Amino acid sequence: MATNSTKKTTPAKTTAPTRNAASTEDALIASLRRYIRTRGPELLEDPNITSVGIGHKVTEGKRGRQVALQFTVGSKVEPEALEGLDTSPIPETVTVDGVEVPTDVIERSYRPQFRTVAEVESPARKTRLDPIAPGVSVGAVTVSAGTIGCIVFDRADGTPYVLSNWHVLQGPRGDLGVEVVQPGRHDDNRVRRNRLGVLARSHLGIAGDCAIAGIEDRAFVQEILELGVAPTELGEPELDDKVVKSARTTGVTHGVVRRIDTVAKLDYGGQVGVKTIGCFEIGPDPDHLPDDGEISSGGDSGGVWLFEEDGSPSAVMAGLHFGGEAAGEADEHALACLPASVFEKLEISLTPPAPEDVRTLAGYDPGFLGEPIDVPELDPDLARDAVRLDGCEVIPYTHFSLTLSEQRRFPFWVGWNIDGGTLKKLSRTGVPFVKDARLPATAQVGNELYENNRLDRGHVARRADLLWGSLPEARKANKDSFFYTNITPQMDDFNQSAKNGVWGRLEDAVFDDTEVDDLKVSVFGGPVFQDDDRTFREVRIPREFWKLIVFSENGELKARGFLLTQNLDQLETLELDEFRVFQVTLGELENRTRLSFPAVLHKGDSSHVPESVADRLPLESLADIQWD
Repeated sequence: MATNSTKKTTPAKTTAPTRNAASTEDALIASLRRYIRTRGPELLEDPNITSVGIGHKVTEGKRGRQVALQFTVGSKVEPEALEGLDTSPIPETVTVDGVEVPTDVIERSYRPQFRTVAEVESPARKTRLDPIAPGVSVGAVTVSAGTIGCIVFDRADGTPYVLSNWHVLQGPRGDLGVEVVQPGRHDDNRVRRNRLGVLARSHLGIAGDCAIAGIEDRAFVQEILELGVAPTELGEPELDDKVVKSARTTGVTHGVVRRIDTVAKLDYGGQVGVKTIGCFEIGPDPDHLPDDGEISSGGDSGGVWLFEEDGSPSAVMAGLHFGGEAAGEADEHALACLPASVFEKLEISLTPPAPEDVRTLAGYDPGFLGEPIDVPELDPDLARDAVRLDGCEVIPYTHFSLTLSEQRRFPFWVGWNIDGGTLKKLSRTGVPFVKDARLPATAQVGNELYENNRLDRGHVARRADLLWGSLPEARKANKDSFFYTNITPQMDDFNQSAKNGVWGRLEDAVFDDTEVDDLKVSVFGGPVFQDDDRTFREVRIPREFWKLIVFSENGELKARGFLLTQNLDQLETLELDEFRVFQVTLGELENRTRLSFPAVLHKGDSSHVPESVADRLPLESLADIQWD
């Protein structure tokens, strides 16, 4: 076995002739690998050849030590019968890089292993599990049942998925987005109860037979059932490596790698037909033979083979099981995809990225609600005061964006999206408030304002609103929310105010009191800058804040504006009763902020409230909000 972090080495005590022999064999195998990768698909055009790979030559039924180019054929016949099969004789030797290599011809054909069989053992593998675990039944609603191989993560954002085969999670009658259930439909046909998620990505071709599906409303463990380990590394199989898998039908089985760098033809039926798959072949381990002689059976597809180390499963993945011998064949064997190819093609990893490694997202998403909603525009005077990042005044973070005032050192506006269906609960403990190193430090108010007084560091984009998506994505948003660019000074207990915490609960109220389409909401908010704002520690403190909540209800876009006023004349003795929250029109917000909102939001603002704050009663509770 070779992994991305380890290599086989020759012990120091080995004699020179042995080292030279090993070196020669390694060079030969490298040459054969190149030969198969370039000539393999062409060789498989012969209708009788079912696979080409590297193995040890078999003589009188026994595997020797001589490396050979192995061909498997559907029918092994006398030379005179070859023409009837529309095939050509395979030469006894093939010259590769100037070396004459013996060939080996074995009668063998293959099939994908998604066909189901009678119950054998481990009923738990075929029942609904929460948390789910690798090694148990799974399948698209368009197929019968296969196996969850392992839990994997999106390389970009860390979204967790289950890994299995194309023919398990999609199949000839499925498409991207097809519903996936655990257990598979053959084991329990209660589809709605057993929903796991939907097919996210798949591939069927030379890189492998592989697919991933999302995990919705189900917990998961990463340890493979009955093996007790979770793969953490990808390996590359070598001849005679010992491997073990845990799968739906045969449970735990042990094998030995007997052919490597193989390309095999399998008929997937329907309009898909015959496909060529890159793989390696596994035979039974003579030291751990199964009671029924089967190391793979229908329903095992998608199981993960792990390398064995000192007789125990290691954390190194050897391959993704996808097929075995055709019906009626005496030779017991299994086929597995190469993990490096599978993981590259599906853009996945065995471990989620750290929050700092999650790819930077585009910030506020204008198309989040389906209908494009652009960010606010600044009037010309404000635009000249905007801090720019790479020439742009809109500065992106994870799930939110903002425009920063260079003079006031607080944001003109912050825009953020909330996906209520994927919100996470994460602790804020240990996450520091920091200045954004991408921007001038002099354009940001730091901790110097907040020490030894009643001013709190208040989030404009509420931290809890941003914690959605995959777990690493939510963690990055949690960290991003603490940049001082998203912070404004607010009196202590600001979000709790005397009026039943109305300001801090506006976003919650829209979910509670309306039928929000797809549980998605977009929000804009920020301070209201006024010329007579009080100066404290050389910083002018905003005494008013605004918020605009946008959502779609029954296909109709709606926008609702709110204003909070804050009297800071008596900073040390301010009573909470002096906070007031008002519902306002979009026009009122534009007048006070000197921002312009897109026309689509004006169309969605049907609030019937007095234009003047002086003529308006403050909100006493969330029930006073006019959502309709």
